[in-house]
Amino acid sequence: MDLFSCSWAALRAAVGELSDQDWERPSGCTGWLVRDLVCHLIIDAQDVLITLVTPAETEPTADSVTYWDLVEPPTGEDPLDALIPRLAAAYGEPRLLKFHFDDVGSAAGRAAELADPGVRVSTQDKVLTVGDYLSAYVLEWTLHHLDLIAHLPSAAEPPAETLAAARAALEKIAGAPIPAAFSDTDALLVGTGRRAPTDAETAELGDLAAKIPLVLG
Repeated sequence: MDLFSCSWAALRAAVGELSDQDWERPSGCTGWLVRDLVCHLIIDAQDVLITLVTPAETEPTADSVTYWDLVEPPTGEDPLDALIPRLAAAYGEPRLLKFHFDDVGSAAGRAAELADPGVRVSTQDKVLTVGDYLSAYVLEWTLHHLDLIAHLPSAAEPPAETLAAARAALEKIAGAPIPAAFSDTDALLVGTGRRAPTDAETAELGDLAAKIPLVLG
């Protein structure tokens, strides 16, 4: 729960520091500008709010690791992926998009802090505890924080503790540790295909190189 709050607060702060020019820069998500990514984050925050008020009576079918599915890399043809840039552009001014993000984002943060971690909730045809659900989102927030600042060299990076937690989650999904020679940031970028590994990194990865990238959905 604390890591969720930490990662989400850091990401919201990074969005709050964006200049008007930053919104038109590319993000780390292929084909999306920073404004498109922030629009996606609004939908993510809405999903958090919806899930936290969608109780389930059955036993959990997933945890913070099995919540994630491995999917094919995005092609830009998915209807929702294609909708995001149109939604973001419809806001017109960055301040309107920033206001909506802050409004929904702060509500999602408060809801998470008030939630009982032991309660079971349902989302995407899965049942899991609130604690596991919010833990899964630490990986989501941390990866998207890296996406947000991919072309903003002076922007604040995700907190060290959430980078470490996100790396540990990715390693569990991979079923193997990422070599210690990789920093947490590089492990996440290379492991999820946000950056291609160098020849030296590929050699360091060994058999794990065949499993990468891990595209999460």
